[in-house]
Amino acid sequence: MEIFLRLMAFILNAFGILVTKILDLTMAPRKPKYPGIRNPLLNKSVVELVTELRRGEITSVELVSAYIERIGEVNPTLNAVVQDRYEAAMQDAKLADELIAKAKSDFDRVALFTKYPILGIPFTAKESCGVKGMSFAVGSLARKNMTSPKDGDVVELVRAAGGIPLLVSSNPEFCMSFETSNNIYGRTLNPYDMRRTSAGSSGGEGSLNGAGATTFGVCSDISGSIRLPAMFCGVFGHKPTGGLTSVKGHFPYTLTDPKFPKMLQLGPITRFARDLPLLLEIMAGDNKHKLNMTEPVTLKEMKVFYAYGYSGLNCLTHPVVDSEIQWAITKAVQCLEKGGVQSKKLDLNFFSNSLEIGLVGLVDLKGMPSIVTQRADRDPSLKLIIIELFNSIIGHSIFTKEAMFLEVMKRFNGLMASGNMGPYREEVEKIRVHLNQLLGNRGVLIVPTFHTSALCFHTSLVNVTGIDHMLLFNILGLPATHVPMGINHRGLPIGLQVVAGQYQDKLCLKIAAELEAVFHGWVPPVAHEIKS
Repeated sequence: MEIFLRLMAFILNAFGILVTKILDLTMAPRKPKYPGIRNPLLNKSVVELVTELRRGEITSVELVSAYIERIGEVNPTLNAVVQDRYEAAMQDAKLADELIAKAKSDFDRVALFTKYPILGIPFTAKESCGVKGMSFAVGSLARKNMTSPKDGDVVELVRAAGGIPLLVSSNPEFCMSFETSNNIYGRTLNPYDMRRTSAGSSGGEGSLNGAGATTFGVCSDISGSIRLPAMFCGVFGHKPTGGLTSVKGHFPYTLTDPKFPKMLQLGPITRFARDLPLLLEIMAGDNKHKLNMTEPVTLKEMKVFYAYGYSGLNCLTHPVVDSEIQWAITKAVQCLEKGGVQSKKLDLNFFSNSLEIGLVGLVDLKGMPSIVTQRADRDPSLKLIIIELFNSIIGHSIFTKEAMFLEVMKRFNGLMASGNMGPYREEVEKIRVHLNQLLGNRGVLIVPTFHTSALCFHTSLVNVTGIDHMLLFNILGLPATHVPMGINHRGLPIGLQVVAGQYQDKLCLKIAAELEAVFHGWVPPVAHEIKS
């Protein structure tokens, strides 16, 4: 444990708790201005829509049109869209309908949808994931006019499965923040409260999904960037096992660090847990056999370990988890126990150095481009970093203060002495072995995704110590799913995180589906206006 680092974390944590509580008490919610869902197509899962498309009950053109209309209703409020491709998407939808129409028999249609499992389904993608010909600025003014030369690998897989991209959505600068705000497009708002952030870095996808404006989003997660927006916006988000999905075509990217493709993972955000297995298999590509999704698993075979947060001295440098989130974990465990699952409360004492492990994991990443120089092989001078940090704080820099803060932390080794970092690297492997042995092929761990509901803007840095609830599982390479568990007293979504052993993603998804069936998952921020 690093004494100086912990002292700084304690001070920051105490200040963050104070700021968050004051804002929660004084900041009245501002409800969204957009209408509720009117078209029943928008309230159906991908699995349901695929069935209806295969049977000829709906057309892809109808579906794409419905989502384009919905995006038009919500985006003026949310500011989540970077660039759309609506005209091209309509052409794609017409081609999909032509393919379906040519398959006359039931056999032919089953064969068609076996080859293209989401044929005609519209989706959206985080800007950083790369969609050919679309904006690839990734929130950076220095990259403002850049477009992606080709689809990223995961986007390509989703398109090859028949998916139709509608747009690319907003993310913070270089994905280096957990509130989505940048100097090109401004803030992306939370669909439940316009005074709060949709989180980051997949904040645009979280916002669109939470508002019912997309079937699912292709997203990325290196320290919670799928799970936190999913939590703040009340939807499901899955971070796959490290190395399962390809990260080629994503920005930022490094060619020189073998740990990067395991820490960063691309995965889905969606309103419906029942869509996650299908979407994950598509995104896994040639690695989908590692998931062994066809193997049946019953609840009675499973075991659930759970915790409400850290223990011992680690509690002093991390925010206390909201009581409503703790209660959500309790309700989830009790529900699973009724289904025959064995449960056991776990002491997270093996995470006593979570802060140090998290920082070492981030600082150790090599070959990442600097936001200041835009290059991996040329670090900015310390003087320039300090000047740009100060300018970003007062709003006179082309860079955001959150991205500059992380640049400073990386330059200063996360406030740790280089000679002290070795033992934390070794500890990661010990924890990985311990958790994989503990969870095996039938166990899951339920823990908080984050300590509180959606934050107000400009408060992410003072709440940064809460991130290692998610970051640790990127470093360990374990799969993790955020599961929404209703709305708190402030009218904001809350939820929990389900973690499993390596390549046991299906266990996370099974628990997510079970909890969705009981607790109903996504709660629309504005009541539906569907006429019966």
